[in-house]
Amino acid sequence: MTTDAENTLLLTTETGVVTIQLRPDLAPGHVERIKELTREGFYDGVVFHRVIPGFMAQGGDPTGTGSGGSKKPDLKAEFSREPHLRGVCSMARTNQPNSANSQFFICFDDATFLDGQYTVWGVVTDGMDHIDALPKGEPPRQPGKIVSMKVAADA
Repeated sequence: MTTDAENTLLLTTETGVVTIQLRPDLAPGHVERIKELTREGFYDGVVFHRVIPGFMAQGGDPTGTGSGGSKKPDLKAEFSREPHLRGVCSMARTNQPNSANSQFFICFDDATFLDGQYTVWGVVTDGMDHIDALPKGEPPRQPGKIVSMKVAADA
């Protein structure tokens, strides 16, 4: 598989680097937002505030509470038939379908009950063990964090 550096994220946790292949074919608006926030340094230092074993790790809230986001407008949903399997990256949202903003989650295991209801924007291609290693909890007592996130083309 050839790597498209413009559509590859390097998410560094305290235990190592996670490579995420972006999926603009599924969610062009969400991929654009993730890259925009990444390039602004928005995700650097942000914690994974909700880490549920066997389900997913959620981050992307600068307040670390699960109720915050960026100052940018919410995104229109880009739901697809792409299944929520281990390593899939998808946007978190409220009960309102068009409320995704900056928060996202990475699936630990298959979560196909989410299919068609959340926007899939990428998949972990390397370093999933670093996501597995995140401290668990809602919120974790000592949350793991995104040390830095970069678009590979900029790294």
